[in-house]
Amino acid sequence: VQLQASGGGSVQAGDSLRLSCAASGRSISSYDMGWFRHVPGKPREFVAAIKSTSSNEYYADSVKGRFTISRDNAKNTVYLEMNSLKPEDTAVYFCAADDSNLVAIVSSVGYWGRGTQVTVSS
Repeated sequence: VQLQASGGGSVQAGDSLRLSCAASGRSISSYDMGWFRHVPGKPREFVAAIKSTSSNEYYADSVKGRFTISRDNAKNTVYLEMNSLKPEDTAVYFCAADDSNLVAIVSSVGYWGRGTQVTVSS
């Protein structure tokens, strides 16, 4: 499966953005999907994940209550709704997928998409 993230941009603190991850090649309906982010000089960080079967959602503590992950299997797309953005949310955001593991750690990810930059200024 190929993944392409979009929707990043430059915003002010407190603003909202919605990232999209469009998949191609295979249906995402059987994939656990997630989002990670990366800041240069730091490890890639888990942000959110959603299961294929139950659609249960999982979040990093740093984004819980502000970000929402969702999926639309009919559109083969996963979303990350980001509200109340903070400067520390600034990063390149990557879409991730795996057909057997919850994509909550880097080593469990089978497929990565190209990132999209999110910049939040104070």
